[in-house]
Amino acid sequence: MLYITVPSDGPSKLTFSLFESYDIPAPVSGADAEINNNLILKFEDEEEAVVYATQLENLANELNDKTTTQYLSINDIIVAIWNDEFVQSYQSK
Repeated sequence: MLYITVPSDGPSKLTFSLFESYDIPAPVSGADAEINNNLILKFEDEEEAVVYATQLENLANELNDKTTTQYLSINDIIVAIWNDEFVQSYQSK
C-alpha cells in the first residue's frame, strides 16, 4: 500500500474536508484525513497513483476557470503524487 500526503500548506490550502466538498474523485483505494486534516491518498501501488494523477490532469484540463480553488486543489494533488519518491522511482524504470 502506498500513502501520499497532500499537505494543507500548498497553494490551494487543501484539506480532507475541502477535498470532499469539491467533489474531486477519490483514488480507487480511497482517501483519508490525518489528525491535522491533511489529505492522505491511498494506492495499491505506484501504477495506480500514476493512473490517478493522469485522470486528475485530464479533469483539470476540462475545467474552464483555472483560478478556482478546485483547480488549484487538483494541481496540489497532482504535484504531491509526481513528487512522491516511490512514484518517481517507478517512473524512471
